[in-house]
Amino acid sequence: MRESERSAPWAVRGFHRVCDGVVALLPARLRRHVPPTFVGYLLVSGFTFATDLSMLTALHGVVALPIAVTAGYCTAFGLSYLLNRTLNFESHGAVGPQVALYVVVVVVNYLVFILGVTSGVAALGLDYRLARVLGGLGEGLFMYSSMRWIVFRNRRPPDPDH
Repeated sequence: MRESERSAPWAVRGFHRVCDGVVALLPARLRRHVPPTFVGYLLVSGFTFATDLSMLTALHGVVALPIAVTAGYCTAFGLSYLLNRTLNFESHGAVGPQVALYVVVVVVNYLVFILGVTSGVAALGLDYRLARVLGGLGEGLFMYSSMRWIVFRNRRPPDPDH
């Protein structure tokens, strides 16, 4: 067990064990290039996307659709920040500057990938659903990279095997 994980709460240790275990299942050539934090990001993103859709479903018909969509989206990104900060990256940086950076990253993500890539690729003739999938792929890579190297730079030490 890594020194930094001995003092970590049980939930953080368990989350890291799951991420490390998934990476260990990958083929050796791929394992060298996939950090456990990427697996953690995917797990957190899947959970927050499900939360987003659950809120949208619960609020649909109760409030106007734009309000339901916005509530789900904002809740998901807030939860993503919290879970990535505590579980995945174990960041110890000051919260205020991190939140400010995270908000900038989310706004850039929304403008460039959700609106820009999706609209641009659809305007070139690709079906809007496929255009959104391409935008989503760019969004995922951008968000992970931004969180890992910008927002949560003060994080758990990397695994020496990666």
